[in-house]
Amino acid sequence: MAQRLALQRLLSLPARGPLASHVRAFGTSAGRRSTFNVQDGSDFQDRVVNSPKPVVVDFHAQWCGPCKILGPRLEKLVAKQEGKVLMAKVDIDDHTDLAIEYEVSAVPTVLAMKNGDVVDKFVGVKDEDQLEAFLKKLIGA
Repeated sequence: MAQRLALQRLLSLPARGPLASHVRAFGTSAGRRSTFNVQDGSDFQDRVVNSPKPVVVDFHAQWCGPCKILGPRLEKLVAKQEGKVLMAKVDIDDHTDLAIEYEVSAVPTVLAMKNGDVVDKFVGVKDEDQLEAFLKKLIGA
């Protein structure tokens, strides 16, 4: 108990000393706000199908090596779009029904959705130039 109180006091102290100017507050970056994990079918309906903005849907799996390469690349490029496009991440093991509904037969599969309709898609890993072109086509830039 005494250790917990000491830790709470320590954490509540303002930063001092030569490193005080380098202390950074943790927060949610723009990239994190534009990327979200789909929780269930109704969440997908609300945040993807009914979205007023275009949405990139990344169907992936935890065990998928190429997904681990593509996911961060795509998240970074979506964040660079500054809110013009959103990114929904759908784990196919958790949301098999959505994978079946959208005819996902391999991962990673990425859909481009606008006004609730699939307007483009690709399967597999792409380089950053190909991903940028995919996003620009979706947002009409």
